[in-house]
Amino acid sequence: MEAVRTRSPWLLAVLLAALAVVAQALLVPLFAAPQAHLAPRDLPVAVAGPAAATAELAGRLAAARPGAFHVTTLPDAAAADRALRDRQVYAAFVAGPDGIALHTAPAASPTVAALLTEASAQLSAGRPVPVVPVVPADPDDPRGAGFAAGFLPLALTSMLAGALLAFLVTRRGARLVGLLCYGVLAGLAGAAVLHGWLGLVDGSWWREAGAIGLFALAAAGIVAGLGALLGAPGTGLGALLVFLVGNPLSAVGAAPELLPQPWGTVGQFLPVGAGGTLLRSAAFFDGAGTGRSLAVLAGYALLGVALVAVGRHRSVRAARGTVPGRRPAEVTV
Repeated sequence: MEAVRTRSPWLLAVLLAALAVVAQALLVPLFAAPQAHLAPRDLPVAVAGPAAATAELAGRLAAARPGAFHVTTLPDAAAADRALRDRQVYAAFVAGPDGIALHTAPAASPTVAALLTEASAQLSAGRPVPVVPVVPADPDDPRGAGFAAGFLPLALTSMLAGALLAFLVTRRGARLVGLLCYGVLAGLAGAAVLHGWLGLVDGSWWREAGAIGLFALAAAGIVAGLGALLGAPGTGLGALLVFLVGNPLSAVGAAPELLPQPWGTVGQFLPVGAGGTLLRSAAFFDGAGTGRSLAVLAGYALLGVALVAVGRHRSVRAARGTVPGRRPAEVTV
């Protein structure tokens, strides 16, 4: 028995190292593979203009990249621009008397706008195609890298807030108050930093604060709720949903239609993907196209609150463990 006890720390160390390597082997492709295989897959675009010209354009798009585009036919440039502002399409190929023009919405995805700008030359026999940015990206962040990088800390801090509330706050009512306070404060602070300080978004400040606050409440709520219900395994499951799986599938820096399917779609039903979409709509599109992301985040927020309300009353003492033979001190949170 003594020999087993002597060897067990060594065995544990080896098992933990092996477990970490397995996690690494799974996480590297999870994060890298979607980015390495970015390509349009049923990407919503429009062709606008006379019927004969739009039919030809649609056919050329389908022939150039089979399965890459989901094409909507519109009567003119004005209708195409409305579709762009309503987040119905990412770009529109507009046929006019002088040839083809490409109308884009870089605010929806600078990556898609750049990709389609390159592809448009194939439709005009190599001639330069005029590009009209109908919904431009923020001038301080034309490639969208700042937006994507700035969204990551929102996910990390929300995950951390949910875990801390689950393990360090003993009373259900106090956890609920903490969640609501975190959502409100995270929304206000996030908008102040991204909009006022860094200038990475330039829409309605209050709409942006609401989008960030709802995302923060949803992400922290599901982690805190699962933690309150299931303990440490629940917190791990929440972290999996919010970050380990949710972040690489979110397409915050690209577009869900560029990821391998069905993962691009799955990512939009997880908190980070829905939160990124909601914030883009709030910041650049006056709230257009927010139906699904609002429903997803509201669902996570409500589920998290409900799980916190019914979760077991865990104490700080139970989370830390007690020392045998010693009367544990009372802890009030």
